[in-house]
Amino acid sequence: QVQLQESGPGLVKPSQTLSLTCTISGGSITTRYYHWSWIRQPPGKGREWMGAISYEGVKYYNPSLKSRTTISRDLSKNQFSLQLNSVSPEDTAVYYCARSPIVPQTNWYYSTPDNDFDSWGQGTQVTVSS
Repeated sequence: QVQLQESGPGLVKPSQTLSLTCTISGGSITTRYYHWSWIRQPPGKGREWMGAISYEGVKYYNPSLKSRTTISRDLSKNQFSLQLNSVSPEDTAVYYCARSPIVPQTNWYYSTPDNDFDSWGQGTQVTVSS
């Protein structure tokens, strides 16, 4: 059974870059036809899908965050990563990595149906503060 684990700094200063990594175990990042997503949940708010990278390396981004977001992968380490630039306190959230067996859907821009994802990391808290 695949397992996902997020890692990265828990505190980032405003205007800096948030960098997180998701390590995959029990499965391969290149397995057809999975897509690997980053999702966040700010305090008191719903989950927000940020973007994904496919088993082939195709990238998808939420238009609301696209200008600040980069998703990449490291095949040798079976990992994928998130970079979010120019962070502000509004980027404070629990950040999750997750796997979906389907191509990212346009409705994910507005809501994140749990049923579209079959594996989740436990989540990591990131606070943006000086």
